[in-house]
Amino acid sequence: MARRMTLGMGQLLNSSVTILKRLPEEMKTLEDGFWSTRSTLLRKFRKWRNDEVGPNLHKLDITDSNEVRHAILNFKPNIIIHCAANRFPDKVDLDPNGATKINVDATKSLALIADTIKAPMIYISTDYVFDGKSPPFSEDDTPNPLNLYGKTKLQGELATLSVNPDNIVFRIPVMYGPIEKLSESAVTVLLETLLDTSKTHQVSNFEKRNPSHVDDIAVICYSLARKRLQRENISGIYQWCGKETLTKYEMVLQMAGVFNLPHAHVTPASEPPALSSAVRPYDTRLDTTRVVGLGISQHTPFK
Repeated sequence: MARRMTLGMGQLLNSSVTILKRLPEEMKTLEDGFWSTRSTLLRKFRKWRNDEVGPNLHKLDITDSNEVRHAILNFKPNIIIHCAANRFPDKVDLDPNGATKINVDATKSLALIADTIKAPMIYISTDYVFDGKSPPFSEDDTPNPLNLYGKTKLQGELATLSVNPDNIVFRIPVMYGPIEKLSESAVTVLLETLLDTSKTHQVSNFEKRNPSHVDDIAVICYSLARKRLQRENISGIYQWCGKETLTKYEMVLQMAGVFNLPHAHVTPASEPPALSSAVRPYDTRLDTTRVVGLGISQHTPFK
């Protein structure tokens, strides 16, 4: 039986925490008995009850290399999925040292520890490593991140592959799915705007995104990991994104239709948001040909 370890960071991780929790569910659904799993996270242990955490979720501070080394050497995973990140661009700008500690330093440390036991690592990266000027972006296109978040994630990619070129980098877009609160995702937070009819809101109709459901990402992670452990030639960079290209305003309109909510109080903004500290790329659509070529594909329609 193969052993897999997935690492996350609670509230800093947001949607990826759901990946972390959904992976064991997908494993049971797709291939019962193939995996023994240990998933780790930190911040949400402060508010979750023991029965909510479950037997396969364990507290771990990924920035503590000694704690990480002990956990890995104790569990002896065959493969590691590294989901943890500070993924809010504006928050990264407010705490660049803290973001670098998580997104870059912890990533390199984890890759080095994994290498000592010859366990390949899947590093979850982002479409924000690109500048958004010439989509769709392939794995071979030169990254050019516009904000510090994208730069730290690119540094994490480089660290992952420099330690072991046979590791896997998996770039994904903005995600949505099961949440505890609407603010956990840049997609679901838009519903707050729809629900607040007490004032008018402007929502960006400028940047284009291809949101992915977290279940789709979990299935693709599972498939990449399984193929890798079956000794297939799976290494380097892979990418996935949803098939629908939408602005935030277009997402709001679709949500309004699904939930039958009024949206006259929401108006489109044709320029990038002026109040944001971090510049966002215009169109980060990813080329998914390499993943599809492996026979891997899952898309949940946004609407």
